[in-house]
Amino acid sequence: MSTSTHVVDRSDVYCVVGAGSSGLAAAKNLREHGFAVEVFEREDDVGGNWNWQAEHARIYSSVHTISSKPFTQFPDFPLPDGCADYPHHSDLHRYFQAYARHFGLHEVIELATEVVRIVPFEDGKAWDVTIRRRATGATQTRRFAGVVIANGHNWYPKQPNYPGTFDGEVLHSADYKDPEVLRGKRVLVVGAGNTGCDLAVEAAQHAEATFHSTRRGYWYAQKYTFGRPSDQVYDLMLALRIPKRALQWLLETTLKLTVGDITRLGLKAPDHRMLETHPIVNSQLVYYVGHGAITPKDDVARLDGHEVVFSDGSREQVDLIVFCTGYLLRLPFIDQAHLSWHGDRPRLYRNVFHPEHDNLFMCGLVQPDSGQFKIVHWQAVAIAKQLEALRDGAASLAAFRHRRAEHAGAHLGGGVRYKDSSRHYFEINHFDYLRGLEDDIALLEAR
Repeated sequence: MSTSTHVVDRSDVYCVVGAGSSGLAAAKNLREHGFAVEVFEREDDVGGNWNWQAEHARIYSSVHTISSKPFTQFPDFPLPDGCADYPHHSDLHRYFQAYARHFGLHEVIELATEVVRIVPFEDGKAWDVTIRRRATGATQTRRFAGVVIANGHNWYPKQPNYPGTFDGEVLHSADYKDPEVLRGKRVLVVGAGNTGCDLAVEAAQHAEATFHSTRRGYWYAQKYTFGRPSDQVYDLMLALRIPKRALQWLLETTLKLTVGDITRLGLKAPDHRMLETHPIVNSQLVYYVGHGAITPKDDVARLDGHEVVFSDGSREQVDLIVFCTGYLLRLPFIDQAHLSWHGDRPRLYRNVFHPEHDNLFMCGLVQPDSGQFKIVHWQAVAIAKQLEALRDGAASLAAFRHRRAEHAGAHLGGGVRYKDSSRHYFEINHFDYLRGLEDDIALLEAR
């Protein structure tokens, strides 16, 4: 490995880590506000997770969005007119490539270049970023005015640990790509998030037998409600500012009318109210359970050779276990102390702004109840507005510094309280969150 100890001065430039949806939005919006940027992407193309065959991508061949087109696209760059209500991952990869071309981002993106270290210079006056060229292993350190970390949080798999040993195959959904691995096998899918439900449905179509283990009961929302994409109906309800309890009743009643009594099929009754967990959007799970192609099972109690024992005492012979147990946030290139880390996550204002530093940000560290890209767009605009206030010496910056310090780590669900689990660390109510960003931007623009 060739290593340079010389620090290259980029103190008038901002570094963006990652060229997925969040990194592209950050780079585009900072440039529009007059800031020079350099973007580092470890893969050979833009798109992040949606560059599905890249080494670190965590999606699979059949993935479509669970947010419909109006809530998926960037507000200033619409998806093509012919795109489906729920786009396929290949549509989104092409979309990000087009976004990068349209806004001239390729001239500032360095592909196949990995960020390996970020450290403060002079207590955060600037940041030293060490990069590594994946083709040659050569490293270089550059000193930037600031850093936007936008490398995503759904890539480091969360692995469960059960008593006993299993003699079959084990796979985490992070490494699942296509249904070939399922064919002719007795498959157990563990986890009831959107990925778990999707893969249970996929196994139902390709495996010899499919079992689906969940710890609790959930609300299963269809992708269409009353003939429209469900998130559009939900957004209309939020816009009407219906009180939380009334909104929960309305959503639950709608699901009972459209999906029916899921306990009749052997699925567990939800152990929580609507809006207390991330929504599961899947039109086919109940269908395949009803056709006997998916057998619902309790939580895994222990492993026993080629069998799995469940908490109700039942057991099943299984050839392959697919863990759909989510991801943990990992940022191996920066010390947790630099991000005001608390517990298992950084302590930031709106999961974007550092409580102390004016030049260190995260973009995309949210798990919304709607599409992500509109949200990261406005996060990036808010970051640019803070940097403008810093550059111009605006009086509004002092007020915003107070706000971000006082409310760092605050609950982001608005009027909705989610169950306390790692699955909901970054959960937001998109409607309230966007209103909050709008208020932040207005404060920073005040002169």
